Amino acid sequence: MQDTVPAGTAETANQAVQSARLVDLPDWTPEPLLRGWQMIEEQPLLAALVVVVLAFLGGKLIQVLTRRGITRLTARTKTDLDDQVLALLHRPIFLTFFFGGLAIATRVLQLPPRLIFFLAAILKTILAVIWMITGFRVLKLILEALGRNRKRFPILDERTIPLFDMFGKLLLLGGASYFLLLIWGIDPTAWLASAGVLGLAVGFAAKDTLANLFGGLFIVADAPYTLGDFVNLDSGERGRVTHVGIRSTRLLTRDDIEITVPNAIMANAKIINESGGPWEKERIRIKVGVAYGSDLDQVCEVLRQLAIDHPHICTDPNPRVRMRGFGDSSLDFELLCWIDEPVLRGKLIHELNMKVYKSFQQHNIEIPFPQRDVHLRKVEG
Repeated sequence: MQDTVPAGTAETANQAVQSARLVDLPDWTPEPLLRGWQMIEEQPLLAALVVVVLAFLGGKLIQVLTRRGITRLTARTKTDLDDQVLALLHRPIFLTFFFGGLAIATRVLQLPPRLIFFLAAILKTILAVIWMITGFRVLKLILEALGRNRKRFPILDERTIPLFDMFGKLLLLGGASYFLLLIWGIDPTAWLASAGVLGLAVGFAAKDTLANLFGGLFIVADAPYTLGDFVNLDSGERGRVTHVGIRSTRLLTRDDIEITVPNAIMANAKIINESGGPWEKERIRIKVGVAYGSDLDQVCEVLRQLAIDHPHICTDPNPRVRMRGFGDSSLDFELLCWIDEPVLRGKLIHELNMKVYKSFQQHNIEIPFPQRDVHLRKVEG
């Protein structure tokens, strides 16, 4: 007769094996493998080494499978942004799986519970920092890619990308800090409440700084000027915008003097942007008076021709001459012409004034000056 094994004996043995294990294996794990793992667990150092090796190999396998699978998907896209993001994620994915194996190895070594918690918290902290740094790099790649496509994302340019980068990093840092508190068993509720009270105190103490911060946000959203623009403030300053920061805006005047204006003032000031409009070109006006009796057609032709002959005066739009009125001593004319950059305004006005005077002398066109007749009368007594 063949010996019969009572029903449930195999299940009882399987449960006994699982109860003796330090690491829970899946229920579908074959019984021989369970018994082999039990034998390995009897040697904690060997078991820990096996777990670490398996975690390393598993991490490499997942890294390779992820790379191949996602590479097939990214190959169908026109941009290389996804390829760059994938390259940044390879290392964190591998380290996540490998550190998970290290955490299991600490349990296999049968270390004290407090030490296991401490080592696991350290591993999780390192992972949180690694993923946060990876998030910083991915954020930078995404912002740079979106900044290059200004037609679809006009809000992203050279001056706004650092702002979005800073806010993105603050969000990532805040999320990482929250998870770190959870990792170390610290209740974040009390910390968040304290942060709220501290935020109110800081808000009252640094209201000017916050006003400048929000002013910078309004400038970014409204975009009254950009880097390189020539602006005039209602206080009289005129210069090129060299920096738009979170707290202030810097102008470089024609005297090579840098002026720093808080954003709270810039957000509420009347700003004349000479570089704004459909183009950067700017129109200048040369006012001149000629004597009554002058040949008006000749005056218009001389003024228009000297503007056309100047190398730094735009031919599109063409220079124009307008007669503005009848003065007390002169017929008032204006030469209207366009220049490429606002920075050239002072120099070209000087050169055109010089040319007007010399051309009028050559063509015998008189520039009158005010004259007064004084009549003396003798009073009796």
